[in-house]
Amino acid sequence: MKKTFTLIISLFIVNTLISCTTAVISGKYTNDGRPLIWKLRDSHSLENKMMYFNDGRYDYIGLVNSEDITGKEIWAGANSKGFSIMNSASYNVNLKDTTSKKDCEGYFMKLALKNCATLEDLENLLDTISKPRGLATHFGVIDARGGAAIYEVNNYTYTKFDANNSEEAPNGYIIRTNFSFTGKKDTGYGFIRYQTAKELFHQADSMGQLNYKTIIKDFSRCLKHSLTNKDFRKEYEKIPEGKNFINSGDLITRNSSASAIIIQGVKNEEPGDLTTIWSIVGYPNTCVALPLWVRGGKNLPPILMADKSGFSPLNKKALELKNQVYPIKRGSGSKYLLISKLINSEESGIIQKIEKAEKNIFIKTEEKLKIWRKKPPKQIEITEFYNWLNKFVINTYSTEFNIEL
Repeated sequence: MKKTFTLIISLFIVNTLISCTTAVISGKYTNDGRPLIWKLRDSHSLENKMMYFNDGRYDYIGLVNSEDITGKEIWAGANSKGFSIMNSASYNVNLKDTTSKKDCEGYFMKLALKNCATLEDLENLLDTISKPRGLATHFGVIDARGGAAIYEVNNYTYTKFDANNSEEAPNGYIIRTNFSFTGKKDTGYGFIRYQTAKELFHQADSMGQLNYKTIIKDFSRCLKHSLTNKDFRKEYEKIPEGKNFINSGDLITRNSSASAIIIQGVKNEEPGDLTTIWSIVGYPNTCVALPLWVRGGKNLPPILMADKSGFSPLNKKALELKNQVYPIKRGSGSKYLLISKLINSEESGIIQKIEKAEKNIFIKTEEKLKIWRKKPPKQIEITEFYNWLNKFVINTYSTEFNIEL
């Protein structure tokens, strides 16, 4: 009986782990010379929102759990100096550590955004913060100087993997899921997701398509399985909509995927507060991506912030659509994705409709940034663009999905 109970507990722990797929890309290898960080967030906290803060040395925008009313923890974000940070959990470090201090990653990232302008500032923070740190993670970081690195961090030490170092990152990018290269070998989670991400990055790099749009469209809504060599998107976009299910448990984007964030840094003399935060505030397969800038101030698009109920309207509607693609609620149903609701030959799938809308958002955003990077905008200009984005998304979900935001 004791062994059975232990097995049940172990399975419960594995199934409730906070897992993510992440990467850092050097600006030397992107299309436009600007560095990128990417976080596909898996979490038991599926309700996410965006928040603006001015409670530190630098103002910043962060991804926050909706239940976290004041934003005590940040799960990815950027500040006014162009310093940006995200993380993924590591499950093969601190294995013999008996300290009770743990799960401090969100608090640490908030502290970093409040106080850090460069990678060196982050390293100083890691060196001086009290130990044990309560950290078992990979921090992905970029700054306005072109810095781009992954830090594998545990309670007492950390190791830097520099995306600008050709020996450490021969193709200019570093990928992490939920095991550290400095941790215990063959222990952790996300090995299949890691291999899938490697293949995605290699293909995009070889085709000269390593940019924020590729990461949003092809990486954050990935329907590939590297172990079985299946590309479900290519397969099901040729098949009419029907009751077509796949097991999504080892896909990069799966039932536990809460949100995604892609942060595009700056280059040359561009102001750090024009770092572009592409926020996918809900389940990525049913949620549109929207850009944010710290320079725009506190008036973010209302659909991304908490409303009177405490939740982001866009997140709530993305979850409504998610229920349609994961309709089986009992047993192992959470693993089974009704893929033809996302992709089909009639091009009426949720992903297909969202990506059609995003094309307009990308075009409008790039038009604005072309101007703003030459002449930094006033806050009101960004607010006006946020208003357009807000109305556009509300109209999109209303007309395409019959959902009122």
